Amino acid sequence: MRTARFALLAFAAGLAACAGPAARRSSLSGAMSGLDVLVADGFRPLRGKRVGVLANSTAVDRRGRAIVELIAAAPGVDLAAIFTPEHGYAAASESENIASGFTRVRGKEIPLHSLYAGGIKGMRPTPEQLQGLDVLVFDIQDIGARFYTYLATMAMALEEAKAAGVDFVVLDRPNPIRGDVVEGPILADPSLRFVTPTAYFQVPVRHGLTAGEMALWHNRSVGHQHLSVVKLRGWTRALWHDQTGLPWVPPSPNMPDIEAAALYPGIGIFESSNLAVGRGTPIPFRWIGAPWLNASEIVSRLKGTVEGVEFSVQDYTPSKSVFAGQLCRGVKITVTDRDAMRPLAVFRHLALALREHNPKEFEWRWDEVRRMVGVDEFRLLWETGAGDEAFLALFDKGPRDFEAARRSVLLY
Repeated sequence: MRTARFALLAFAAGLAACAGPAARRSSLSGAMSGLDVLVADGFRPLRGKRVGVLANSTAVDRRGRAIVELIAAAPGVDLAAIFTPEHGYAAASESENIASGFTRVRGKEIPLHSLYAGGIKGMRPTPEQLQGLDVLVFDIQDIGARFYTYLATMAMALEEAKAAGVDFVVLDRPNPIRGDVVEGPILADPSLRFVTPTAYFQVPVRHGLTAGEMALWHNRSVGHQHLSVVKLRGWTRALWHDQTGLPWVPPSPNMPDIEAAALYPGIGIFESSNLAVGRGTPIPFRWIGAPWLNASEIVSRLKGTVEGVEFSVQDYTPSKSVFAGQLCRGVKITVTDRDAMRPLAVFRHLALALREHNPKEFEWRWDEVRRMVGVDEFRLLWETGAGDEAFLALFDKGPRDFEAARRSVLLY
């Protein structure tokens, strides 16, 4: 185990990194994140308040400046606590989280709390950690898939802020894979939120919401009267993140770029199987592989069948995760038209090709599949040998139902 002191040094290093060249600089025009809007408005909603910040290294303004530095320097604002999600503050590294500690920001010792320790219960700020705060500010870049954990952390923090009588502010950021496309089944079992952060919301796999919109969606059941969203400026739902002019900071170690994020809502589901999904290779979530994979047959079967992508045979030896150190036959997925590409369609076709060409070797972990896909019908169709039309009908139902349901929380 790493010591708390080591983890705090990692936090400080991540803070320094995200304030410098590691955050790709944006142009002088384009969209403004909620943080940019807060800065432009002179931090008016936070003046005179003791502020807690729930953030990681993605929380930078258009100039690459970190939120904790900006708030610590803001006149009349008291930065009183920092909370970090899965992967800690330096989200793009493999650093461990810590249960508690302190870090120095502009010469002041600030309590630092990890919200990823001790299972799902450890993802909630405690009453003691929230004590004395007037407002808790959330600013983290999500990637638009239901099973990515950052928005679940936001939801739990919103619930605890309400219980503690602490205001909650979301500094909104773009849905990086567009906000006008919805895909996949709606999570059917609401009790799964008490089991795992990957199944916290009853929304489709690719939900098309921003963090602020998801907060509004979740608040329909939480009922926090003092939730507010600092909206984006200049963002429209059809934009990809790299079209906004905002800096891209990898939200997690295996999410280096937009192409990985674009495929993640589909390829990420294979993490509930015995396949490698590119962790420990140069192209995470753009490749699947296993030592036993009939890659050539799968590529031949899928040639020209899935819009917006091309499949090719590519072998890798992953350095970590599934099959670490083993040579894997693999299928590389290259996005050729990201606007036409649908990651759930990529997943669907790959899964059915695996069922056909590796029926004995390929295995699902069905409890995890239920959490990722969201419905029991997927297993039923799989085990009864249903064809693509049946899976397509299952996957198309969620978006049809959700498009109407989500309208009341759309901000853009």
